[in-house]
Amino acid sequence: MQLLRKERQAVARTTVAVVIIVVIVVAGIAAYFATQSATSSSSTTVSSSQTTTSSSSTTVSSSLTTTSSSSAPLANTLSIDDIYWPIDDLNQLYAVYTLPYPDWLEYTVYQPLVTANVSAEYGQGVFQYVPVLAKNFTVSGDGTVYTFNLRPGVHFSNGDLLNAYQVWAEMYGFYYLSGNSSAWCEGYDLFNMANSDFGPATLSLLNQSGVIHPSSQLLSIMQNSTWPIFANGPNQIVFHLTIPFQWFPSILLATVGLIFDVQYVLDNGGFGTPTGFNSNFNQHPIPGTGPYVVTTVSENAYVEFTQSNDYWGKNLSSSEIAANPLIDPGHAKNVIVYNKPDDLSRYTDLASGKAQISSIESTDWNLVLANQNEFSYFTSSFAPVTGAISFNTQIFPTNITAVREAIVHAINYTDISQKVFFGQTTPFMGPEYPAWKEFYDLGNYPPYQFNLTLAEQYLAEANIKNFPTLTFTVEADCLTCSEVAQIVQSDLTSLNINVNILVLGTTSYIVPYGSYGYEVQNAAQIGHMSILGGISAWVPSDLTPAEYWLQFVSNESVFGNWAVYSNPTVQQCANSFTDGSSTSTILTLCTAAQKQIYNDAPYAWYGIEKLWYGGGSLVWQKSVIKGFYTDPVWGGYSDVPMFNTVTYVSGS
Repeated sequence: MQLLRKERQAVARTTVAVVIIVVIVVAGIAAYFATQSATSSSSTTVSSSQTTTSSSSTTVSSSLTTTSSSSAPLANTLSIDDIYWPIDDLNQLYAVYTLPYPDWLEYTVYQPLVTANVSAEYGQGVFQYVPVLAKNFTVSGDGTVYTFNLRPGVHFSNGDLLNAYQVWAEMYGFYYLSGNSSAWCEGYDLFNMANSDFGPATLSLLNQSGVIHPSSQLLSIMQNSTWPIFANGPNQIVFHLTIPFQWFPSILLATVGLIFDVQYVLDNGGFGTPTGFNSNFNQHPIPGTGPYVVTTVSENAYVEFTQSNDYWGKNLSSSEIAANPLIDPGHAKNVIVYNKPDDLSRYTDLASGKAQISSIESTDWNLVLANQNEFSYFTSSFAPVTGAISFNTQIFPTNITAVREAIVHAINYTDISQKVFFGQTTPFMGPEYPAWKEFYDLGNYPPYQFNLTLAEQYLAEANIKNFPTLTFTVEADCLTCSEVAQIVQSDLTSLNINVNILVLGTTSYIVPYGSYGYEVQNAAQIGHMSILGGISAWVPSDLTPAEYWLQFVSNESVFGNWAVYSNPTVQQCANSFTDGSSTSTILTLCTAAQKQIYNDAPYAWYGIEKLWYGGGSLVWQKSVIKGFYTDPVWGGYSDVPMFNTVTYVSGS
């Protein structure tokens, strides 16, 4: 059974959070992962009740590209089959670890202040931030102060009022749960937390006062502008960054940006501690502001959702929904998301009509292709679903540039695309992905090509006598990883290079990986080659052009530098995204860095994957389902559709 690339990416992010935020060793992290299996199969029924910045500023509000929406009648029940049960169940406190994953409650129960305009994303239009719980936001002239003005009169599903004090308490609650890490916000060190004295005393005051009508003593803390996040009254929340970072709202599109009812948290045992989150919310999710509420949780089996009668957006006009489909009230009264680990069972449910949408992997993808008159499936040619083979630059002989250059030209990328990913990949040159056009492939370097003559020349330059056998490590549950490794193994025989494919269980595989420094110390355990991320593809944590530079090729990487690669020229580019550099400076530095990476070949980039799972995708009954939108971070946080956006074929 193939492990979902997105769940493995979520596991990767858990590692980041544990390494950076909780500060424990990676060996301990592996043990943490091993304890994440479910503990019971019982069902739980959940009640469904549940201001001054710089004068030179930019206001961002609802100026949107519109698309049409379905006018089909409300369906009674929508059934979706997914592959895995969410890690950490439904407990949104784990958002500080960029969990739970898959987050079935993303946008359907929990909503952010702003989101990306998915209509433009899908149409490859201009990237825009659009309002959700904030009606607009402003940016100070120096780019360091973001002020969000909340929609008035929004309530959580249990009736509690949404206000700036709720948002304030959630942000600092995450800071507390992170162990007071300065990089608590998605790993980006953007806030000066030195004056933020948030701990047991503040939590005690929160418990005494509450956040709906805070006491004067608590208000004096919440409105203290020497703290980096503060409230300007009940409807305005301010984020003061240490440096200008123009993509800051992208960090709030999911996980720590998804807003929940802190008053409910305080009334039901509080946040817990950095080493022991309140587990009460695992199967009793915190109320959100979204169009659905959770009504039943059957551990490891399914979660049932019902449309909220009190949703703030239930009377949105068709033009408002078309402008931002992610706030759609929904077109199904009830939704059940099932956990079905067996791929054939999911296909059978889809074919029989028991499920209207299913996750189908490569094992049964031919059945989908053979029945395209019945089924449609999700593809994208521009999403950042990045596939690459990493070379360990710290051990012999892959620490030799000429060896890596030989290998990248000895690989048949067409074979990988056709034989592993059903021809559904687009060649590219990393580390940036093509959606960030301004920053992608600066210098216009062509993707690495299969060229055996050139590969032989590079290998001759390396001048290695008695070339050793290379180790290609793969994670046991990643079928596509093994298939890619077998193609590389076969291709390298043309250079008389032997490759041993070492298949490891998840815990054993993940142990050597962590921060760049940790990986340097454990380089000998990593092997010579592996699949970036240990899965068929890598998806982003945040929609910023900085992400892949900071993760894949920076010596400050918290988890993604699978090649254990560092170069001063490249590091200057990576640093420039977060040190306040101008766009022109970033482009200059990253143009030089792109040339360096192309020549150093720390990765063999084999493609942007068009299918949602690389070797499979989301599939639906075309006679019933018209379409839907997915996670605005392209599967970084959830692998199922945002089911409130599912529309139906007229008359179905």
